Amino acid sequence: MSKENQEILRIRAIAMAKEPEQKGSPSAIMEVVSFALGSENYCLESAFIREVYPMKDFTPLPGVPEYIFGIMNIRGQIMPVIDLKKILQLPDQGLGELNKVIILSHDQIEFGILADTVHGTQSLEIDKIKEVPVTISGSEKTYLMGITLDGLIILDARKFISDKKLVVNQEVN
Repeated sequence: MSKENQEILRIRAIAMAKEPEQKGSPSAIMEVVSFALGSENYCLESAFIREVYPMKDFTPLPGVPEYIFGIMNIRGQIMPVIDLKKILQLPDQGLGELNKVIILSHDQIEFGILADTVHGTQSLEIDKIKEVPVTISGSEKTYLMGITLDGLIILDARKFISDKKLVVNQEVN
């Protein structure tokens, strides 16, 4: 092999041995569970989700706000289930075989959220999340954190859990 070819191979070896350059700083990642409500796709941060449970054997409750779907017995624990479609003012499509209950949990508060279908988990880069469009207003904007480039609407689980309006704790005399 000629000295010229050896030099070319040495230069290539040095270039290939270098660490790849990072373009910008690494962005923070948020793990989410994505699900459908009607024709729109939403997600919640997975840190607030205890589990996803199949929708079965629910009991409707009389005299509660319309967004309270009912209660379910989940392994011996009575869990209220909230219908986000009522809160976010989405059209109701009724129940199907694919409906799931996403159980939110933080500190002492736990409740379920009714979802039409659950797509699964995914990672979102926080710096690629766009702000809530100004065209959205009213009560539904309160619970929105942002939107991804592909149209996935990010709900703020912390606001759901801390909203006193969603906690039904009333005693009957």
